[in-house]
Amino acid sequence: MTYGLGILLDDGLVMAADTRINAGVDHIACMKKLHLFEHPGSHVLALASAGNLATTQAVVTLLNQRLGHSGQEGNLFESSTMFDAARIVGSTLREVLAHDAKDVEPYGDPTATFLFGGQIAEGRQELMMIHAAGNFIAADGDTPYLQIGESKYGKPILDRTMRRDLPLPEAVKIALLSFDATIRSNIGVALPIDFFIKRADLLQPVDLRRVPADDGYFKAVRDGYAKAIGKALEGLPLPEWFEKGDTRGP
Repeated sequence: MTYGLGILLDDGLVMAADTRINAGVDHIACMKKLHLFEHPGSHVLALASAGNLATTQAVVTLLNQRLGHSGQEGNLFESSTMFDAARIVGSTLREVLAHDAKDVEPYGDPTATFLFGGQIAEGRQELMMIHAAGNFIAADGDTPYLQIGESKYGKPILDRTMRRDLPLPEAVKIALLSFDATIRSNIGVALPIDFFIKRADLLQPVDLRRVPADDGYFKAVRDGYAKAIGKALEGLPLPEWFEKGDTRGP
């Protein structure tokens, strides 16, 4: 299992994915699941993956192989819009599944999902979730974030705090807390976490960063949030029935 998160802001774009892979408790390793496709001056595209590792690696490999062939179908750098680029990723996923799925199904789920974000030329930055069927949805102002993989544990803090008008550093902080909640509750998700951070209308990533297990900022945010929750709980009123001496409940 993995956890991938994309956040679309007025200020820019944040994408993150953990790096744990596991096939049972005896087969745990670390592997990159966030990939960058960059053509200076025209394309800055990031792809985060979840699901069957062989499927996701095949999709990423095919996309990379086709970048250097002008005029070839499936070349991301020849797409003129994010919509067209997302269709290329979706069709490549369908291609891999059509080739491999029947052989893989007796041994496990061959499917995968992706987060795909970035900007092409003068177009606006966008963030999409590409489903196992190859179709996709886009983030918008009402829902400025998308998740893939083990999403349920990290979702509550996003629902409470995420807004389109947040600055990039604030979104990164919230993203780390979302990952911390997931890591605490699911052994299949773990640090390091890979980040892609891009400012709006800037055709290059601001930062490509790996947050390791011993990262000082991650520890400060995690511990500070835990202390803040403890203080908030202390300040909340007790149940009225305890004040009245009735412990049977409302």
